[in-house]
Amino acid sequence: MTAVIIILLLWGSAAKTEATFGELIKGAPNMLDLLREMFPPKWSYFDNIVPAMLETIRMALIGTTFGAILAVPVALLCAGNLTPSAWIRQPVRFVLNLVRTIPDLLLAAIFVAIFGLGPLAGILALTVFSFGLIAKLVYEALETIDRGPLEAMTAVGAAPAQRIIFGVVPQIQAHFISYVLYAFEINVRAAAVLGLVGAGGIGHYYEVTLGFLEYDKTCMIILFTLAVVLIIDYLSAKVREKLL
Repeated sequence: MTAVIIILLLWGSAAKTEATFGELIKGAPNMLDLLREMFPPKWSYFDNIVPAMLETIRMALIGTTFGAILAVPVALLCAGNLTPSAWIRQPVRFVLNLVRTIPDLLLAAIFVAIFGLGPLAGILALTVFSFGLIAKLVYEALETIDRGPLEAMTAVGAAPAQRIIFGVVPQIQAHFISYVLYAFEINVRAAAVLGLVGAGGIGHYYEVTLGFLEYDKTCMIILFTLAVVLIIDYLSAKVREKLL
């Protein structure tokens, strides 16, 4: 029954969006032509894009760090076992859900309109995106912690701050670092395209090369971005293995 429902949903979605295998087959020659123009990549273009890639990584690093810092108090307010009052918890969760519904590209476009072109807009967009993602993951993890240490500390008269520092942080710190690394990986990918709306980074070169139909240069940018992402993924996975 489940398989039938899934098939019907796929069929209905394809019909409404006019996505058919015929259209895919019809466009296949154009896809092959594009691939021919992209290869071989223009290796000499590498020197031009290194500074922009470094800027992209810096944007992701700063945005992730600021977002993680802002996410900590909000996650504490969203966790039901740490903030029993629904009058506080539900409005904060609503704001958090609202933040997470705004795409990062739209955030970047908004900040570009406010602060102008450049990496500042990209950093702010990634900060807001990281804040929403990390806060969501952390508060869900907080709701699964062992309440025993908290109850013991409450029984001996520990202050709320002491309960958080000594009862909550030790249980959640490994997960928190893992979530921050995960957000950083995502932000490197996201920062690579924020330049399409003028928010700095390597995305500006995507816009320029695609606009001038220099697909061999675009291919060089894609390969460079892929290499950076793979390295970051590998290092993050190694760090998470040691933490968890």
